[in-house]
Amino acid sequence: MNLLFFHFPLDNLNKYFNINQNFKNEFVMEKYQKTIKEPATYTGVGLHTGNKTTVTFKPAPVNHWISFIRKDLTDSPEIPVDIEHVVDITRGTTLGKGNVKVYTVEHILAAVVGLEIDNLIIELDNNEPPVGDGSSLPFVNALLKAEIEEQDVLKNFIQVETPLIYSEKERGVDIAAFPSDDLRITFMIDYRNPALGTQYTSLLSLKEEFIKEFAPARTFCFLHELEMLKEKDLIKGGGLDSAIVICDNNMGQKELDKLKILFNLKEEVFVGETGILNDVPLRFYNEPARHKALDLLGDLSLIGVPLKAHILAARSGHAANVALVKKLRQLYEKKLITTKYQEKRKKGDYLLDATAIQKIMPHRYPFLLVDRVIDLIPKEKVVAIKNVTLNEPFFAGHFPGHPIMPGVLIIEAMAQAGGILLLNTVENPESKVVYFMGMDEVRFRKPVLPGDQLRFELDMIQYRKGGACKMQGKAFLGDELAAEAILLATIMDK
Repeated sequence: MNLLFFHFPLDNLNKYFNINQNFKNEFVMEKYQKTIKEPATYTGVGLHTGNKTTVTFKPAPVNHWISFIRKDLTDSPEIPVDIEHVVDITRGTTLGKGNVKVYTVEHILAAVVGLEIDNLIIELDNNEPPVGDGSSLPFVNALLKAEIEEQDVLKNFIQVETPLIYSEKERGVDIAAFPSDDLRITFMIDYRNPALGTQYTSLLSLKEEFIKEFAPARTFCFLHELEMLKEKDLIKGGGLDSAIVICDNNMGQKELDKLKILFNLKEEVFVGETGILNDVPLRFYNEPARHKALDLLGDLSLIGVPLKAHILAARSGHAANVALVKKLRQLYEKKLITTKYQEKRKKGDYLLDATAIQKIMPHRYPFLLVDRVIDLIPKEKVVAIKNVTLNEPFFAGHFPGHPIMPGVLIIEAMAQAGGILLLNTVENPESKVVYFMGMDEVRFRKPVLPGDQLRFELDMIQYRKGGACKMQGKAFLGDELAAEAILLATIMDK
């Protein structure tokens, strides 16, 4: 992984990785959720669609988080801002629900997160927020005009305790989340292009730095991309005033004149000495890197709660950002599960103890066959433990003098672990029960004896909304496979 090998100037290391006493004092303070006092609007043209859109920011109640409402459509459909509603990340982050979409949301969401607003309704009268000048500043100004106010409920943070890492070695992309008392971003870009080169930036405090140092950073593209994007109608609302154009080739005057016609420009188009088309002045010496940090900040809103972590990113884009967000969202969902079922703070490397399991599962002695849940990723995977003791009632008759756990009960215990996974996909699981409908490819590989510990690992193969599913289950004794099966199940009311 390359993240820790940025070539930072030595005198900046303390700025990037140390926390001064002022920051510490700020971190220990309780923070309350925020919204805005009154509605505010901003109107402009969408970058990709070219559609004129008016955005109206409105206050939202506590624990609402952020949502988009398409006021131009019948019944004003609402799209929550979370990872489950991401439908495209090709040239920006697009959210959708059914056939309803909102394109290129990262800049507007960066403004919301950067101002530490927790609860907000964003109404649109079209399908894409305005591009403005290519930064988050127009949205920031509108939200500041609406005035931000605290609400009477504490923020519900997700805090990273152990590093989470996502890498794409073939593309040289690395992004990771490390423990931190607040949200920080360190970002490095390297397009291996002399027109841009290698840049890095670091955001240490949203409160102190976001509005002046990051919100004004504009999006950018390369000159060789511009003509292709315009001709393919991928930037119908884009212009030279909504992005920094980096000159990465020796485009002749004939091609530049064609570009002028293509964008219907009145002014001359030229390749300047600065390497920026028309010598447009940068707002920051590392403005492209700051804008990539801005995009990342917007994508982090997809977790669904504020984040405490230090994000280190190298050459990351929306795809890698979203991949890390998925990991962070899973971490948050585990926290929700533990908070809901685990009365006392757990100690050790596990998620749920036997008492918590009984709040989820209807089984009781002598038929509750799962003692602990080690890990659970909702709708994806569960890892659970069954401690097999000589006191198990079935050993009295299976078999006297040669106790072996019945294979059918190994599968039953596996199915119960799968039931925990399945019941965590629905609301009010205490009112539901899992019915198993079939078992395929059942194999027993190793006898299970008193004193053994069975570890069950179940992966969701197929899942349908409403509860029907197919799971691949395996039971291990240490590293050895003891049994396996494919289980079919559904959720029913009790």
